[in-house]
Amino acid sequence: MLRRPVTLAIAASMVSFAAFWAAQRTANVSMIDLMVYRAEGWAVRNGDDLYSMRATYAGLPATYPPFAALLFLPLTLLDVADMRGAATFVNLGLLVVLTQLSLRLLGRPARVPRWAAALAIASAVVWCEPVWTTLRYGQINLLLAVLVLWDLTRRPGHRWAGVGIGVAAGIKLTPAMFAVFLALYGLARAWRRLRHTGRPASLWNPWLRQAAVATATFLCTALLSAVVLPHDSLRFWGGAVFQSGRVGRTEITDNQSLSGVAARLLHTGEPGGLWMALAFLVAVLGLGTAVAAALAGRRGLPHARAWAVVACAVTTLLISPISWSHHWVWCLPLMLLLGAEAQRRGSLRWLAGALLAGLVFCSYALWWVPRDAGSAHPPELHQSGSEMVLSACYPLVGAVFLTVTAVVALRTLCGSAPGGRM
Repeated sequence: MLRRPVTLAIAASMVSFAAFWAAQRTANVSMIDLMVYRAEGWAVRNGDDLYSMRATYAGLPATYPPFAALLFLPLTLLDVADMRGAATFVNLGLLVVLTQLSLRLLGRPARVPRWAAALAIASAVVWCEPVWTTLRYGQINLLLAVLVLWDLTRRPGHRWAGVGIGVAAGIKLTPAMFAVFLALYGLARAWRRLRHTGRPASLWNPWLRQAAVATATFLCTALLSAVVLPHDSLRFWGGAVFQSGRVGRTEITDNQSLSGVAARLLHTGEPGGLWMALAFLVAVLGLGTAVAAALAGRRGLPHARAWAVVACAVTTLLISPISWSHHWVWCLPLMLLLGAEAQRRGSLRWLAGALLAGLVFCSYALWWVPRDAGSAHPPELHQSGSEMVLSACYPLVGAVFLTVTAVVALRTLCGSAPGGRM
């Protein structure tokens, strides 16, 4: 079997996924978010007010754009048990696809079939906290990440490049940040070309085109929703989109964004000005870092595209008003990137960094602190220093990653000779 890596990988993944499936059933997971998606599908099917709907015992509302509810319509054709089984099966498949796309982003591995490596890695990563929680709740994070990476691993100028990001943004707004990154990178490339050629006609490039296609696709999803669900579209774009409180409480440990860190640090559920200032600063620095990493690819930076894509993803997770722990499925390409860099450099320090990142995402450390999401006085508002560190572990990893990316990119841009490509 060692001489047949695909066979070995399939066997390992089947054992791991079967154990995972059994563990989820033993834990009697509710897949509460999947139940909300199904309720949204029923609201559309019955002509009910989508954004007045409340679903499950927790009374959860619809929070995504109305286009997402249209995609949830097929869930109403299944009974609950079949729907949960199908969602688990599809999410496991999406995990393998996300792993394969992450490896393609890195151009790895060289000597082993990529699908074999993807199956082997997915069989291990399925147990890390963001992935476990995604499947536990029946979330769509893996689908969104696959749509984005499917776009960003295409060759520049591909006719469909941008569609995946646009559809992902139509389902949930945060992937639109990747279109912003592509536009900024395209403008940077256009400016550099203008300086060298002096011809304005040469400014249009594949990255600006990809950003434009993503924007046009997103607008098409909004237009389709407005035609099919005019009342719900007006409700969403006219106010619900700005009501972050509909998503959940800012201060609870589940929220692994800067807003959650600020709320717990200030012992208040409304971090207000501090979060907005931090989010603006991180958005500027994070997008600048992603663009710098992409530009460094032409100066010889290995894995430049991966550095840029993961930096953009981390920036999005940090500045979002709410980033639940399961939104951090982007930890998969992050860990693979750090591992690839450790292997390339042959550095124990980089290996230690990669292992530490893996430990954070696989340790479930954020759940080691007292929590009570239903309490009128949640314990997260009274955390000690060590508890704050544990409940901010994902944002801390994200901040360190952005810092490392900035250092790597700037060193390459300032000191290396041309030779690579993005």
